[in-house]
Amino acid sequence: MAASLSTMELATAAKPPLLGPQILQIQSAHSTTLSLRSDQMFTAISIPSRRPSLPPVRSAGSPSHQEYETFPRSLKSRLAAGETLYGLFLLSASPTLAEIAGLAGYDYVVVDMEHGPGGISDALPCLRALAAARTPAVLRLPEPSAVWAKKALDIGPQGIMFPMVDSPAAAAHAVSCCRFPPRGVRGSAHTVVRASAYGLDDGYLARCEEELLVMCQVESVDAVSEIEAIAAVEGVDVIQMGPLDLSGSMGYLWDPGNKKVRQVLRELERRVLGLKKRQSEANAAAEGGSASLGGPYLGGFAMPHDPPEELKARGYHMVAGAVDVGLFRQAAAEDVRRFRRAEVEIGEEGHEDEKPRDESYWSE
Repeated sequence: MAASLSTMELATAAKPPLLGPQILQIQSAHSTTLSLRSDQMFTAISIPSRRPSLPPVRSAGSPSHQEYETFPRSLKSRLAAGETLYGLFLLSASPTLAEIAGLAGYDYVVVDMEHGPGGISDALPCLRALAAARTPAVLRLPEPSAVWAKKALDIGPQGIMFPMVDSPAAAAHAVSCCRFPPRGVRGSAHTVVRASAYGLDDGYLARCEEELLVMCQVESVDAVSEIEAIAAVEGVDVIQMGPLDLSGSMGYLWDPGNKKVRQVLRELERRVLGLKKRQSEANAAAEGGSASLGGPYLGGFAMPHDPPEELKARGYHMVAGAVDVGLFRQAAAEDVRRFRRAEVEIGEEGHEDEKPRDESYWSE
């Protein structure tokens, strides 16, 4: 017996007076056949009218062309729209903390492989956790190396940060590490790596270099005189200030808030922002140009003497406000201090009906 209905229900019925069990065959619209014995009892059988839907795939070009869209908007598009992005540095290589950071609402998370215990295999679970929380990841490399850049880019971050970029040549090398030949030196395994959805994303090569945010970290005295030339290198999207290493390079490692360090940092900021303004104006004056584009963006780290709100007020486009380890250290130390400060009067009867003095205690 064939049925074209997509959903069929059989009500409970008594056995028919037959000499032996009979077989009833029901075929659904999608050729799914059920064989039912007449000596069995059934209350209801439902056959879904549709197969489970596949994840949405954005189509472009031919029907076989598939682009996998992970995030609704890229970091580069948000910067171009004039947004100021607030981020966190993940030093612990913990996927759990990465996921919490993403769910908390940070615009981006820098998975740090320069400092801390993490390498590529540690960064990958963090990127997966951030992807689940719909939060873009930036990978900071241990050094400006084509080998490190190749492995980092293959696991699919939205941005990549090169530390210790001290010259225009170093900046140009960083950019070349992010581009395939003939424009760069990046090795290719795009048919099988995570960045291209393991080869399922046919549009990866067409857009990967355009969408990637290339960040060069300026953090030494040698880079100070070269800052505008570094920022002007084609393909450098963000100049990331490094106040701690800059203070060490100037001889004030234990005093990053020193007046001389702050003066140099302000001068670097002024010159990068000035270059961006000039290039944006030149781009707007050109035919079809846009005043929102042109020149590198300015990124930075908040410090105890220089909070994130002040960086934003000075014109920074990307502000890293905290480090995961630092946040946990601060919360843990305060938790212990609060317990140690609690006054305990021996022999005094407790008042169980009293409300806790701090109703926002972490375990609640």
